[in-house]
Amino acid sequence: MEERVRFYENRLRELEAAAGRPEGSVRLMAVTKTVPPEKVNAALRAGAALVGENRVQELMAKKNQYNCAKSQIHFIGHLQTNKIRDIMNSVSCVQSVDSLRLARALSAAAEKAGVRMDCLLEVNIGMEESKSGFSPEGVLGAAREIAAMPFLTLRGLMTVQPAAASAGHDDRYFRRMQALYLSLKEASLPGAQVDTLSMGMTGDFEEAVRCGATIVRIGRGLFGSRERQDG
Repeated sequence: MEERVRFYENRLRELEAAAGRPEGSVRLMAVTKTVPPEKVNAALRAGAALVGENRVQELMAKKNQYNCAKSQIHFIGHLQTNKIRDIMNSVSCVQSVDSLRLARALSAAAEKAGVRMDCLLEVNIGMEESKSGFSPEGVLGAAREIAAMPFLTLRGLMTVQPAAASAGHDDRYFRRMQALYLSLKEASLPGAQVDTLSMGMTGDFEEAVRCGATIVRIGRGLFGSRERQDG
């Protein structure tokens, strides 16, 4: 595990340098769907900065065995509104806010829990019917509404690009995400602290970093092939 984490950390530093970006500007997230806690802890010990959980039930079963702070755990999977309360005190960020309805429910749950929750807007950058998320054209309008919600802090955007683009090392979707992210930053929305662009997985993280990603989500590359996941 140490060797795998070291490979990604070294490669991220090389990509940052080649792009003229500050060292450490891209964080490595270990995507831990179906991964036992002992392997997750091994990745954390080796230097993975963040943990990304896809399923509420799995997160609740594993979280107390993780050797990390709540600030290092993000929720990255599809989140049903009736499951929000379960994760409210277990994660520091929900990356997969894919609708205004979910954002409103998340803000209400955060108020009840007495916390403020970081969030990212999930963008369906390829406009794929099989994926949820905001349309590229709808991002700024949704961001204005979510940034105004009192118990959420909008930190940026997240996406999974179409599989064909990933396989073909086609960066057009990542380039569009980069443009959306920069537009969001330039909007300087009250209540938002835009500093996060989460995109890139095992097969396409290099293109993602070249297009401005600040978090790359690696599952298969760290833990090997297993059930299909966001990583």
